[in-house]
Amino acid sequence: MSLDPNAALVLFSGGQDSATCLAWALARFGRVETIGFDYRQRHRIELDVRAPLRAAISGAFPAWAAKLGDDHLLDLAVLGQISDTALTSEAAIAMQANGLPNTFVPGRNLLFFTFAAALAYRRGIKHVVTGVCETDYSGYPDCRDDTVKAMQLALNLGMDTRFVLHTPLMWIDKAQTWALAQELGGDALVEIIRTGSHSCYHGERATLHDWGYGCGTCPACELRAQGWHGYTARAD
Repeated sequence: MSLDPNAALVLFSGGQDSATCLAWALARFGRVETIGFDYRQRHRIELDVRAPLRAAISGAFPAWAAKLGDDHLLDLAVLGQISDTALTSEAAIAMQANGLPNTFVPGRNLLFFTFAAALAYRRGIKHVVTGVCETDYSGYPDCRDDTVKAMQLALNLGMDTRFVLHTPLMWIDKAQTWALAQELGGDALVEIIRTGSHSCYHGERATLHDWGYGCGTCPACELRAQGWHGYTARAD
């Protein structure tokens, strides 16, 4: 199978991290497509912001718009059906006895990588970009660098090809992620991500904080707010 070395597929949820990764890919590759997953997540509103967020980035950066290709949204309802987590039900967010938060959806990223690679194979795309991070990751084991490396090996062996899985955010925190957006697209990109992306686990978009929309109290909001305040403090 011939893969285009100048093409990338970005796992694009509609969140801060994946939006930053989309910009990162657009700055580096000649053709960029996106993929999202509907697994009946509690914060499903993130899927609703994907198209407007892509449009905002295209509108603000014409050179990137010329590179931005198709978007793909896959139905992974089965993941929600076999999961019993705070992201696939209305359960209160809490820590579990195993030390992981109950927002961890077992197998989620492993399935995401697999389906993304299968699509990339069909589309002839060599590079797969994801926003997983081992610095600010709530302890999720499927966000670790070792997991991504193992998945890259398994996917390449299983599909007899040479995908490259990129993790631009793996070793940086949320403040540095905001700084990376600034580096890639200046204040315009930072503002698009601040107001256009979604991270809140509760799917709250009624209140706009200085760091973006959200409930302000869930772990995702707290992490995003902490990163924003760290970023703005460094900028000052």
